[in-house]
Amino acid sequence: MIVVLLGAPGSGKGTQGMPLAERFGLAHVASGDMFRDHLNAGSELGLLAKSYMDKGELVPDDVTIRMVLDRLSWRNAAKGVILDGFPRTLPQAEALDQALAGQSKRVDVVPYVVVSTDELLRRLGGRWICRATGHSYHVASNPPQTPGVCDLDGSELYQRADDSIDVARTRLQVYFEQTEPVVDYYRGRGVLTEVNGEQSIEQVYDELVHALEGSPVH
Repeated sequence: MIVVLLGAPGSGKGTQGMPLAERFGLAHVASGDMFRDHLNAGSELGLLAKSYMDKGELVPDDVTIRMVLDRLSWRNAAKGVILDGFPRTLPQAEALDQALAGQSKRVDVVPYVVVSTDELLRRLGGRWICRATGHSYHVASNPPQTPGVCDLDGSELYQRADDSIDVARTRLQVYFEQTEPVVDYYRGRGVLTEVNGEQSIEQVYDELVHALEGSPVH
């Protein structure tokens, strides 16, 4: 089974990938981890990727896809993989399908964790950190007892630049511009399943399990 797990920053997708993989005996393949594995191993693909990264360039899609196909050959991926963070663009999705077809494989199911933009902004834009030791708070889900003051050490709370509403809004805009065509692509292929991401973590997990259990294996 080959699963592509989609969801915007703040959707909770990252929380679900590993437990879902363990449940179904699949390898959890986050794109960042995959790059790190190859770089640390000094593999041919890792060195090729590094040659682009050292120049400040994006790693070409074909190199990333070769890493995915290589990962599918690992023993612990015998039952398949959950791809987390890839494909991120329509050309990546199309190239991945073409490469998989060459191995008589295909993407079987694409769960899409859907959360409204307002809720994503609320989740992404409300984190505050204490200056002393980095204790984390959230204005909605985990507020401090006294605004602006850490409950544990009394130090001042501050907001990192990348936790501001403006930055969160930009992150989401970039994500949706890149990924909406991917969502439409997989919907058109009949493999997309929308999952309500505004439920509890347990309820989201149950919906994801149901999506994978209903997927035919190729």
